[in-house]
Amino acid sequence: QVQLVESGGGSVQAGGSLRLSCVAYGYTYSSYCMAWFRQAPGKEREGVAATNSDGRTSYAVSVKGRFTISKDNAKDTLYLQMNSLTPEDTAMYYCAADPVGCGTWEYEYNYWGQGAQVTVSS
Repeated sequence: QVQLVESGGGSVQAGGSLRLSCVAYGYTYSSYCMAWFRQAPGKEREGVAATNSDGRTSYAVSVKGRFTISKDNAKDTLYLQMNSLTPEDTAMYYCAADPVGCGTWEYEYNYWGQGAQVTVSS
């Protein structure tokens, strides 16, 4: 059974950095597409970044140049390094995985973590 467990959320001041981690269980991690999504209060969930099995990455315009998605296949772990954070980045962040979907659209992913809260204060 596929299971994704996020960690690393927290509170930070604007301009600061955080790194989220997502450990994967129950499937061939390296062959799956992985992504990070976020959902702010009162807003729809949106794709933040994605990476495929070859290591290619894609980013939402709002985070490009500030966030970096990466994988450690030896540890079955996905990361999201977030720099230059702003209050607009405040949201619940979710890790997602799928054997086929590799974009930043919610419908592409069948497996989801429970979420990690990120709060950025001004």
